[in-house]
Amino acid sequence: MFRLVNRFNYTILKKINYRNASTISNPAIANIEGQWKSLSETDKSNLIKKLEELQKQDWNKLSIDDKRAAYYVSFGPHGPREPLYGQGHTSKLILGVGGVIAASLGFLFLTKKAVPEHPKTLTKEWQEATNEKMRRQKADPITGISSEGYKGKGFVE
Repeated sequence: MFRLVNRFNYTILKKINYRNASTISNPAIANIEGQWKSLSETDKSNLIKKLEELQKQDWNKLSIDDKRAAYYVSFGPHGPREPLYGQGHTSKLILGVGGVIAASLGFLFLTKKAVPEHPKTLTKEWQEATNEKMRRQKADPITGISSEGYKGKGFVE
């Protein structure tokens, strides 16, 4: 009987003496993501030192807010890990790329208007004259236009 009462008393005392694992009740730690930018440099350094001391303890005893604050200070989007581009950057990028494409297409159409369509060397007469000139000069006598039995078009397209 004594053993049973002693065991029951031990479990009751264990539950009564149990306290939550909250080791710090600092409001700056509770909402560190929202307050980090508004904190001064001294407050930031004090908070970092306090979190370093807390991390030396058993991690099972740290509260969720303490763990979240330690993670945010170590890996959060601030300092060198701050995003390079903010909100609205994508739309600016798309508009910029679209503008460059539109300008290049405009330049292409302007050059097409300013330049004649075909140079004079693309006429059929010019190409046939080039064939005759190459035969007179005996260009590529082994397999080309001036070889015996050549049946290709030569320079005529």
